[in-house]
Amino acid sequence: MSHPLEDLRAEALREIEAARDEKSLAEARVRFLGRSGSISAWSDRMKSLGQEEKPLVGKLLNEVRTAVSAAIEQQAEKFRAQKESAALAGIDVSLPGTIVERGALHPLTQMLERGIAVFRRMGFALADGPDIETEWHCFDALNTPADHPARNEQDTFYLPDGRLLRTHTSTVQIRTMEAAPPPIRVIAPGAAYRRDEVDATHSAQFHQIEGLYVDEKVSVADLKGTLEFFMRELFGADTAVRFRPHYFPFTEPSFEIDVKSRALKGGEQWIEVCGCGMVHPAVFEQVNKVRGDDAYDPEKWSGFAFGLGMDRLAMILFDIPDIRLFSQNDLRFLKQFA
Repeated sequence: MSHPLEDLRAEALREIEAARDEKSLAEARVRFLGRSGSISAWSDRMKSLGQEEKPLVGKLLNEVRTAVSAAIEQQAEKFRAQKESAALAGIDVSLPGTIVERGALHPLTQMLERGIAVFRRMGFALADGPDIETEWHCFDALNTPADHPARNEQDTFYLPDGRLLRTHTSTVQIRTMEAAPPPIRVIAPGAAYRRDEVDATHSAQFHQIEGLYVDEKVSVADLKGTLEFFMRELFGADTAVRFRPHYFPFTEPSFEIDVKSRALKGGEQWIEVCGCGMVHPAVFEQVNKVRGDDAYDPEKWSGFAFGLGMDRLAMILFDIPDIRLFSQNDLRFLKQFA
């Protein structure tokens, strides 16, 4: 005489084999292996069995559960195979395939990542700030006088509430100093906006990497060494770098940087690539007023700042004749960088 568990196994296997779809198979799974299923119920009965009977019934129960589980999985695999065959049945394998084109980072993104990687190797951290700024962060804190041409509506995008689209990422320098005491060594990649007439070399939106280093006894030699290293990493070890005196309201002394490299078209001509200088003491004093302390005492701390135009650098490095190509999304142009 067979054990009830053997009869239950036979019944389960018949029902599983008779299942015609995934729904009926799922119902069979619940009926036999579910929490209230027939096989699961035998686990509860084990408590009432005698000591001699428990090992035999326990072994048989495991065999039944294993056999039923295997049968259910086998039937489920059968249904999956049928579904996949049905999905492929309507496909004409003789038709040409769909070409999947390889994508690539935008050339400006590539330029930004290359620049960031060089500065990160020199110990600069990344800083960020809002594109919509206050006039104080964009001009007053940076020692820009009220009559400076950059503050005119002809040059700057003002919003109705008095805020503006930042004209440079130097605003991040101010926000960084507001939030943390020195020493500071940060770069601020991001977009800037000016009312420039759009042509081959000017755009209303462009991209910068702004840098700020503040510490004790920072000198022009530190500024020169940092930016010469960056230029040679970017344009090649044989790149010549020239610093020319210039004027910026937020740095003193100030410089513009020219480079001459074999990596550039023409090779032997000087090309302007950067503005920089030592942080003006008036900038430190403005930050101290907002902080309410003397954290940036210009008698103790000094620093340098610089601004690199990523669009300009990309045009020079990749020999791109028109800045408008960056924003036209012409695949013929972008595919060159894939």
